[in-house]
Amino acid sequence: MEVTARAPGKIILSGEHAVVHGSTAVAASINLYTNVTVSIPTAGNDDSLKLQLKDMALEFSWPIGRIKEALSNLGPPSSSTPTSCSIESIKSISALVEEKNIPEAKIALASGVSAFLWLYTSIQGFKPATVAVTSELPLGSGLGSSAAFCVALSAALLALSDSVNVDKQHQGWKMFGESDLELLNKWAFEGEKIIHGKPSGIDNTVSTYGNMIKFTSGNLTRIKSNMPIKMLVTNTKVGRNTKALIAGVSERTLRHPNAMSVVFNAVDSISNEVASIILSPAPDDVSITEKEQKLEELMEMNQGLLQCMGVSHASIETVLRTTLKYKLASKLTGAGGGGCVLTLLPTLLSGTVVDKVITELETCGFQCLISGIGGNGVEICIGGSS
Repeated sequence: MEVTARAPGKIILSGEHAVVHGSTAVAASINLYTNVTVSIPTAGNDDSLKLQLKDMALEFSWPIGRIKEALSNLGPPSSSTPTSCSIESIKSISALVEEKNIPEAKIALASGVSAFLWLYTSIQGFKPATVAVTSELPLGSGLGSSAAFCVALSAALLALSDSVNVDKQHQGWKMFGESDLELLNKWAFEGEKIIHGKPSGIDNTVSTYGNMIKFTSGNLTRIKSNMPIKMLVTNTKVGRNTKALIAGVSERTLRHPNAMSVVFNAVDSISNEVASIILSPAPDDVSITEKEQKLEELMEMNQGLLQCMGVSHASIETVLRTTLKYKLASKLTGAGGGGCVLTLLPTLLSGTVVDKVITELETCGFQCLISGIGGNGVEICIGGSS
């Protein structure tokens, strides 16, 4: 039997970094997906678990007996009860991953492969299968690629279990029910913890449920957009150290507590206004244009405050200068220090202008992706993708 799941990436519309200091943040799904296909053999002699990372032309394979030996402390799978990976299990899984001699240039994949082994064995147990992964999301760029992987993998594995209610006769893509999404999100979060240590839960929640969320001091509120929003996402391809950037903002806050408090309060106001604009009805094109203009101003304000926090970068500033020439508003998304930049593409903007902007940015060596935001969350298709 074969199941394919697809889960979207995410962007932070407003509030990155400030959210760590108590401000509100707004995150949204984007129409760029990670696909995971799980194929369970019906019969045959193949008694192994294979992970195929198609975009990188990499395949890892473990005999089921070897996995059983390494994880002998695990009981039978309990797909209805999301479980954290113990220190003992992490050590055993790390040994299984190290046996595969991942190329030095791809060593960052090791934590993702570890998350795969934990989620697979916890939900499906010690069964042979082939798991194939493809993605439209650039890795390590702040678009939630690891969460989309954990969400899509959890969705496909749960669809093959008895813990969720799935119509196996349904043709094409379909969504999970509310209670099933909650279970799936908890499993994805366990995978994220293996990859990131102490994730906020924002990325996997957006990827699971889609649309948008407001996040304040650990509280997540799902919100649904009442207006179409299209973004140009520019990947600067500049790697960054998220932990160091977060620490840098905290150090600046210690040095200038009063000034930074004003900055964080301003970001909080911006995020709440962004959410209010997105939630309010837009009955006609004039209303949509007015809302887009307000969002542009708020994006510019947020970017200025992110510069105050010290998390911009020369590559980000290059994108800002380029898009400003065409009177478009941009801001970094995520940790900053490189990564990705969002540019709002107004509804009435001509395709010619968009093409010019993309050409100019690609000349700088950047990767450009156009995406709607606030779309569906994770979906599955029984029998493969359609």
